[in-house]
Amino acid sequence: MDLAAYAEQHTTAAPPHLAALDAETRARLAMPQMLSGVVVGRLLETLVHVMQPRLVLEIGTYSGGSALWMAGALPAGARLLTCEVDAQHAAFARRHIAAAGLDDRVAVVVGPALETVATLPGPFDLVFIDADKTGYPGYFEAVLPKLAPHGLIAADNTLRDGEVLDPAGGDPGTQAIAAFNEGLAGDPRVVATLLTVRDGVTLIRRA
Repeated sequence: MDLAAYAEQHTTAAPPHLAALDAETRARLAMPQMLSGVVVGRLLETLVHVMQPRLVLEIGTYSGGSALWMAGALPAGARLLTCEVDAQHAAFARRHIAAAGLDDRVAVVVGPALETVATLPGPFDLVFIDADKTGYPGYFEAVLPKLAPHGLIAADNTLRDGEVLDPAGGDPGTQAIAAFNEGLAGDPRVVATLLTVRDGVTLIRRA
C-alpha cells in the first residue's frame, strides 16, 4: 500500500451523497481522475468549517464533488458560486447538488470562468481553483484583487503527479503549473504553502 492509499483509508469516509456522486461520475463521465477524492474533499470541508466564509468561489465544477464538500460545511446564509465551462458537467453537478438539498446555497454558473469572475464584486473568503491548468495564472490574477483581507485561495493539482520536478518534458499544463508555482514562491503579494496532499494543494493568502 502506498502513502496516498493509506491516507485515503485513514480519512473519514465520504457521506452517502458524495459517494454516490463519485460512483456515477466514474460510470458516466470522462476523466473521473478529476474528482477531488475524499482526502482533498475533507481538507476543503475542514477549511470551510474553520473559516466560516460568507462567499466561496470555485473555478472548475466538473461533476460537483468539491462544491458539495465545501457547501456542506457552509454557515447559514453563506453562498458558493462555482464556474463551469461545460454545460453537460454543469447539469450533472446541479442534479447532485439538488439531490443533496444544497441548491439553496450553491449556484453553478456556465461560461468561461474569467468572464464570470469579471462580473463578480467579491470579496471572496475562499477560492478553490481546479480547472484547466494553463489557466491558473490568469485565474489567480483575476481573483486576488477580490480576495477578502483574511481570505484564502486553494489551488489543486500543483504537483502534477511529480512532473513539476522536470516540467520541460511535460505537457503545456504541467509547464504552466511549474511556472505558476515558481511565480507564487517569489510573489511579494502573497504567502503560499504547497501541501503534498494527493496531487498537491497550494494554499495562498495575502502577505
